[in-house]
Amino acid sequence: MKKPLEIADILALGMEHGAASLQKLSLQQRKVVLRLLCCHGPQLGGHVYRCDNCNHTLVSYNSCRDRHCPSCQAVARAAWVDSRLEELLPVGYFHVVFTVPQELNRFALNNKKPFYDILFSAVSETLLTLGKDPRWHGGTMGFICVLHTWGQNLSEHPHIHCVIPGGGIRADGKRWKNFRDNYLFPVKVMSLLFRRLFLHKFVKAVKAGDIQFHGSLQQYRQPGMLDALVEVLRRKLWVVYAKEPFASPAHVVKYVGSYTHRIAIANSRLVSADAENVVFRWKDYRNPEQPKLLTLALNEFIRRFLLHVLPSRFVRIRYYGFLSNHDRQKNIARCMRLLNRKYRPSQVGRTVAAILLRTLGRDITKCPYCRNGRYRVVEILARGSVRKGYNTHRGPPRRLATLRSRTAGPGLRSCNIGL
Repeated sequence: MKKPLEIADILALGMEHGAASLQKLSLQQRKVVLRLLCCHGPQLGGHVYRCDNCNHTLVSYNSCRDRHCPSCQAVARAAWVDSRLEELLPVGYFHVVFTVPQELNRFALNNKKPFYDILFSAVSETLLTLGKDPRWHGGTMGFICVLHTWGQNLSEHPHIHCVIPGGGIRADGKRWKNFRDNYLFPVKVMSLLFRRLFLHKFVKAVKAGDIQFHGSLQQYRQPGMLDALVEVLRRKLWVVYAKEPFASPAHVVKYVGSYTHRIAIANSRLVSADAENVVFRWKDYRNPEQPKLLTLALNEFIRRFLLHVLPSRFVRIRYYGFLSNHDRQKNIARCMRLLNRKYRPSQVGRTVAAILLRTLGRDITKCPYCRNGRYRVVEILARGSVRKGYNTHRGPPRRLATLRSRTAGPGLRSCNIGL
């Protein structure tokens, strides 16, 4: 059976044929490339499992756990959803998307951390301000914000998805107040407030020197150029898209889980790749019913993919209001009490096997050959250890050859990237 095409295979092709060079990448991009190339390979070590019934032996090399790796996000997503299941409230949920105009895309690419921090701040302040306004709600809201930086064709497209429980704690703190069915806030009101807050914070960051003018942005160093851009942005109607409320809390978990740990492109969208081109599926939202194929040159595909590598330790999933990390459990218990529901935090195990069994229904400890036994760890493999003669888990021969030829020294230790 042919192994499915993965992002790591395309990165290996790029390094092998000169389309990608580690020396041309930033330190963070270099870390991501090397981690993806080593994912499920012997460089990261692994475990030897043996069935306690039929003695079938399996070698499973460790994953890289990088948040930009599509192969590692299934487990991370399952763990995140498992943690959020207990926090679902018995109310309707809304989904709102905030997008900045395309004129700001270049600023985002050259100033990722300060720009995305401004975006989060403007979005959260917009929702919290409207939530406290007695004309619309008059209470404390809670919501989750997730940053996405890409479009379907891998181009830059910064936007934030917000999942919002349909209500909040009234200002006096004694009652729960629901939003009206199928209605959060007027879209135009959200758009105008979001635009004003973002531009105010953006201009303030420019004056403070937090937003730098590099590359093509140097034109804005000329007198009046930035002021002209801000004036154009003030006249535009910024896109705020409010989707229909979710049908049930169960739909919230399924939907939010698919968004929180999504990366620029999933392995399932890849069609083919060679030394020249990469072909992948994409959805044109002007005609969403007909998925299309897009062909990009190998180096262009890799360039677009690496555009969306986030700064180190940057938090792309953030919580606000009564869902903020500070006193979240206490606030959720309070909301449940106001809604006349009991809140019992689960004490079940959080192991990978337990999480996958609960969320995906997959028992990874069960032997697929005899179907009666359980896999037990019989050996822990050190980094660089290779076991031959076993049924290994998704070995990456192309990636290993690429790493040996393109990096100096054994494995990744000489690259000094902190793996």
